[in-house]
Amino acid sequence: EVQLVESGGGLVQAGGSLRLSCAASGFTFDDYAIGWFRQAPGKEREGVSCISASGGPTYYADSVKGRFTISSDNAKNTVYLQMNSLKPEDTFNYYCAARLFCNSAYMGLARYWGQGTQVTVSS
Repeated sequence: EVQLVESGGGLVQAGGSLRLSCAASGFTFDDYAIGWFRQAPGKEREGVSCISASGGPTYYADSVKGRFTISSDNAKNTVYLQMNSLKPEDTFNYYCAARLFCNSAYMGLARYWGQGTQVTVSS
């Protein structure tokens, strides 16, 4: 069974930090690019970041560049999103997803995705 399980969300004040984790199982982790998108109820999803298969090149949306860092631990089949200098406009449900490749932060056409973890940034 394919699973992508996100964790690490929560409530934080503006300027604070959170680290999201995405634990993957049920598919060959090294064959997929893993990334994050975020979405609010009734809104379109926004690609946040993506890391190519086997920890290759990384990509970020302009809105998070310089503040967020994506990394992967292939031994643990886990991808992380370190989020620093958080802003109230970063408040979303964050999802990790797997797709065959990435060459931007766009995370559409994902083959698998998780249930999401809520991030709320207070002002």
